[in-house]
Amino acid sequence: MTSFRDRVRGVVISTALGDAMGAPIEKLTYDQIKSKYGRVESIMTRWHKMDLPHDVRLGRVRGDGIVTDDTLMTIALMNVYHIEGRHLDAYDLGNEFVKEIAFRKTFVPELDQETHIIDRLFYPEKYIFMRHVLANCDPREGGIGNMVNCGAAMYIAPIGIVNAGHPKAAYDEAILFAMGHQNSYGLEAAGVLAACVAKAFEPGVTVDDIIKTAIHLAKDGTKAAIEEMTEAARELRDRRDDMDQVIAVFQRIMLKYSPMGDDVSRHIDKVGVPSNHYTPSRLWSIEELPMALAFMVLNDGEYYRTIQDGVNSGRDTDSIGVMAGVILGAMYGAEIVHQEDIEQLNKVNRLDLLDIADRFSEVAASIIKEDLQSHAARQSVLN
Repeated sequence: MTSFRDRVRGVVISTALGDAMGAPIEKLTYDQIKSKYGRVESIMTRWHKMDLPHDVRLGRVRGDGIVTDDTLMTIALMNVYHIEGRHLDAYDLGNEFVKEIAFRKTFVPELDQETHIIDRLFYPEKYIFMRHVLANCDPREGGIGNMVNCGAAMYIAPIGIVNAGHPKAAYDEAILFAMGHQNSYGLEAAGVLAACVAKAFEPGVTVDDIIKTAIHLAKDGTKAAIEEMTEAARELRDRRDDMDQVIAVFQRIMLKYSPMGDDVSRHIDKVGVPSNHYTPSRLWSIEELPMALAFMVLNDGEYYRTIQDGVNSGRDTDSIGVMAGVILGAMYGAEIVHQEDIEQLNKVNRLDLLDIADRFSEVAASIIKEDLQSHAARQSVLN
């Protein structure tokens, strides 16, 4: 039986793996990836922007295993658990999590320097600083007004770990924490992903069990998107090698729930033009989570094939890779990951992923033990 520690290792390493595999092709469409790369199947991939001038790349580097903010913010969240040693809520996001991303330096691989994570963050993640530090908001209202995106879901996996085997508790804690960052269907996705990770820790769990959990807990457009996408994936299993058809079906479905499609870049001609992109709605969903779950179903949980299909589908490739990776990493543990991938991720990002995971598994196990003791105490009340 795979140990709790090894499953935690699987989550942490898979965060970096999915992130690093998708990062070099992020924002490219499926067709652009296919034309330029054929198919990306390794973290040792050259970034599609690498030949552009330094100032155009904003001083960043990617490729060959370099991770992005998805991994850095996941580690930051684990650090908050180290500090607090308990379950978290929006007040912790507005306190220690802000300190982690905006005041405590770490090595940021894309910038190749020790600096604050916020120097690398996208605007909706920088919104955390604006709301909690500059606007001094009620922490539970921190996500109000933010661009709705996958920014909270991409780093939420540690909440699934500290609630391993209890998906509803993971969902609830993720919502309570991430409401300080996100709102609407961006917040909902964080809750559902945390629940999927928690479910994946159960011995003998199947992909279908995880999908049932996601659908049971998901609300509104997120629920509908997951239902429709995973059902389509089941129907496409015998045609999974025809990726043109698979992607066409998946993206046609997701267009009903995520209206921007391939129009993910920002430029001057879009300024002042009204749209439904990234705005709150009870009918919509981010596309990264349903896509990740659909590829899990399509490939019946095959680890590398699922992550590779996810990143090659285009658009927010790194976050799709992360979301598929953390769920399957919890299912299988670290043994599913190739040793050479772990070594490269550690080397290029100046990380020790096994040590990070092992230290966090101790904190998570302590929190879970306290939960079990509290549960026993509550049971005694009924006697």
